[in-house]
Amino acid sequence: MKTKKIELDVDFIGGDKPLTAKEEKELSEYFKNSKAKTQKLVSKVLKKRKSPVNS
Repeated sequence: MKTKKIELDVDFIGGDKPLTAKEEKELSEYFKNSKAKTQKLVSKVLKKRKSPVNS
């Protein structure tokens, strides 16, 4: 038996008030740190691929 997926008709998620300056700064820092962490992991993977394998 299949379950039915309920689709909601929403225009926004969260409150209807704009973000405060503090909240905007916190979100900006979070995304900046997240992006830096991702780039760091990608660079590690690329270094491993480029290094010669000693067999």
